[in-house]
Amino acid sequence: MRLWRIQNWSNHPVAVQREVLQELVTAAQYTEFGRKYNFSKLFSLKEFKKNVPIHEYDNIKPYILRMMNGEENILWNTPVNWFAKSSGTTSDKSKFIPISDESLQENHYKASKDLLSNYYKNFPSSELLTGKGLVVGGSHQISKVNDEIQFGDLSAVLMQNSPFWGQWIRTPELSVALLDEWETKIEKLAHITAEENVTSLAGVPTWTLLLLKRILEIKGKSTIQEVWPNLELYINGGVSFSLQGPV
Repeated sequence: MRLWRIQNWSNHPVAVQREVLQELVTAAQYTEFGRKYNFSKLFSLKEFKKNVPIHEYDNIKPYILRMMNGEENILWNTPVNWFAKSSGTTSDKSKFIPISDESLQENHYKASKDLLSNYYKNFPSSELLTGKGLVVGGSHQISKVNDEIQFGDLSAVLMQNSPFWGQWIRTPELSVALLDEWETKIEKLAHITAEENVTSLAGVPTWTLLLLKRILEIKGKSTIQEVWPNLELYINGGVSFSLQGPV
């Protein structure tokens, strides 16, 4: 089923994007933002472009601050209790991105399923799920705005909200993965995961290489394949792994 949907998206990208846009506009039509721009009367891409101006983060920031104070139906039609903290090209040092339950389920987690579907399609004899997946992230501190609202790095938010089945195939346990102090975390990550059957690895190359080099020191090995002989998949983005140096 997933492969059929992925193929449909590939074959009809424009139609799919328009469908997604209309779904979002319909869902948000009774929010404050949706009422301001008459979402309930927008039924085409042309109408959307005509009525909704391009917004930068600074334009959206007042809405987000109100959401972080607990107000509902501002930008989205369901409660938003999580925000991803991210640095970026704005006037602020950090920006906060609302993460709704729908975003987690329909975007992030489905993307993981799509990745696995494509991988198994291309490598049907894979034994990826017979071992553990290691996700290497940066600072994972979760902070509370109040009893209901929390924020953290996107990877921390995803780990904190991942479905129960995701805990079975991940290493290390959540309490270690979410450690904020990097030197302590990399030591614990290295010692714990060096003894696991790691079959997949995900993370920013810079941090990943620091961890792999520490594992090689601990195990006294020259290559990571000697530590994890069943490692078969590495997932990364943002920075070219080839530019970081050999492991």
